[in-house]
Amino acid sequence: MSDEHAGDSGDDSRPNSDARPIVYDLAPNCTTDDVETDAYYHAVVNGVVEYGIFVDISDSVSGLIHESNLSADYEVGDRLVVRLESVRENGDIAFAEDTPDDYRTLTVDHEPTITPISSLSVGESVTVEGVVTQIKQTGGPTVFRIADDSGIVAAAAFEEAGVRAFPEVDLDDVVRMAGTVEDHEGTRQLEVDGLTVLDDETAADARQRIDAALDERAEPEPVEPLVEWAAFEKLRDDLEDVARLLRRTVLEGRPIRVRHHADGDGMCASVPVQLALERLITEVHDDPDAPRHLFKRLPSKAPFYEMEDVTRDLNFALEGRARHGQRLPFLLMLDNGSTEEDVPAYENLAHYDVPIAVVDHHHPDPEAVNHLLDAHVNPYLHDEDYRITTGMMCVELARMIHPDVTDELRHVPAVAGLSDRSKAEVMDNYIALAEDEGYDREQLLDVGEALDYAAHWLRYNDGASIVNDVLNVGCDDEERHRELVEFLSTRAERDVERQLEAAEPHLEHERLDSGANLYRIDLDKWAHRFTYPAPGKTTGKLHDRKVQETGEPVITIGYGPDFAVLRSDGVRLDIPRMVAELNEEVVGGGVSGGGHLVVGSIKFVSGMRGEVIDSLVEKMAEADIDEELSTTA
Repeated sequence: MSDEHAGDSGDDSRPNSDARPIVYDLAPNCTTDDVETDAYYHAVVNGVVEYGIFVDISDSVSGLIHESNLSADYEVGDRLVVRLESVRENGDIAFAEDTPDDYRTLTVDHEPTITPISSLSVGESVTVEGVVTQIKQTGGPTVFRIADDSGIVAAAAFEEAGVRAFPEVDLDDVVRMAGTVEDHEGTRQLEVDGLTVLDDETAADARQRIDAALDERAEPEPVEPLVEWAAFEKLRDDLEDVARLLRRTVLEGRPIRVRHHADGDGMCASVPVQLALERLITEVHDDPDAPRHLFKRLPSKAPFYEMEDVTRDLNFALEGRARHGQRLPFLLMLDNGSTEEDVPAYENLAHYDVPIAVVDHHHPDPEAVNHLLDAHVNPYLHDEDYRITTGMMCVELARMIHPDVTDELRHVPAVAGLSDRSKAEVMDNYIALAEDEGYDREQLLDVGEALDYAAHWLRYNDGASIVNDVLNVGCDDEERHRELVEFLSTRAERDVERQLEAAEPHLEHERLDSGANLYRIDLDKWAHRFTYPAPGKTTGKLHDRKVQETGEPVITIGYGPDFAVLRSDGVRLDIPRMVAELNEEVVGGGVSGGGHLVVGSIKFVSGMRGEVIDSLVEKMAEADIDEELSTTA
């Protein structure tokens, strides 16, 4: 029984700590949990019978005073003081008329038994306490989603058809809901009888309790990495931070939106994370459609977060909030998002307090982006480099989120490494791991080629089903996977050969003072447009061919009206630094871009192409030869 405040039937000046008898005045919602035998209560007569009277001491606590325990006659509505004699096993309550001398009154608020959401059972009348994570108005009831420290449940409250129930309730409020648990299309749903927004102090206590429990549940799973690698260990704590954020986001019921680079490594990064998060969402939410509502993956064609993409994402999120009462999403950037070019998009999201995490292996600009991010994982931040691909990192991230996905992901780091030409010392270990799963090196290369081919034609679509089947992650038909990879990789090889036949005769060659071979080509003139492979991959394929032919250091530049794609082998370029210098030195060039030290792309004003390319070549001519960066050494 909880005492809220005291009232006095006699002298109000007496202190509340005196020894006078107490008569309790129960709040209307008090139950038998709030009463005890031999205690005194204010009562109201609700019925008169031959053998006594019935009285209420709250809306739900009533009982009989037998005529033998009455000293006067009473009518319905009369007030009196009673003593609770007994509560029988069948629920019947017996009172006696009994007014103590010189008593004081204490009012009592109901403190219901709070049922954890994870323990709800159909048919029970319960009270739950939690945070409002969604408010959706349907044509009938208002549907709230409530998250406590154990789970999430939908709660339907009906005012009238299409009319918002409990309009005083907002997203992120801490509330107490009472109602009956019912089965709604195979899931539990609370049919709400009453809802209270908790006051500041009570809400703060509840929020603190829920936060502490969610923090504990959000802890990443303690998994050992698939291969031992000292370089990767430097990143483990950062990856655990991201896993913790993502797990907490799922537990809170907030949507997650993933943006990833539209290439093999980007897909090897995003698909495992998607699989892990969708499985966790399924475990946390009763709603079988929850993964579809709470997770969205989309590719980014550019090597940074374009304003076009962020505008689409933000518009989608705001529409979701308006139509479905959802919180704004958590944004996860994969194989993308570490550079100064991402800043305008991030600043746009900052107006709406959208949390952002980045897992990337492109050369970063931490001073430009870190203050806009909630987490940032990048090997360059730990004196490592792009040989640790985003796909390798995200396979481990996925396992930290949901370890059960491990058996479906053992081949993925090898695909990511080969797709992104990683020279990591553990590539042999990753390939051996994939061989144990039935993939040899050529098959892994085919998977990567098929992913790139599919990504090219999917453009801005996630292509969830076909990508999962190509990568064999979340795929339910091994034979279909093998046939699809063979078909797509064969088509990709055919299209590449056609492109190289058209373009290679027009490569311009010169020998730089450093001894490196420089090849350049105007892709706008000499390559098929709007087909596979795109300019970046066309440049890469031409570059690979010249590296194999010469066995010497090679730099290749493929350019168009307002862009250039850069590849290097055996030459220590620093493309991010070069881009920064070109932007300052070529006045009016509008140079932007980036990438790795030896792979990158830039954009510029088309009228300044000659000046930009000439300045770029001058900088490349000054770059040092480095056998460590050679694939033929």
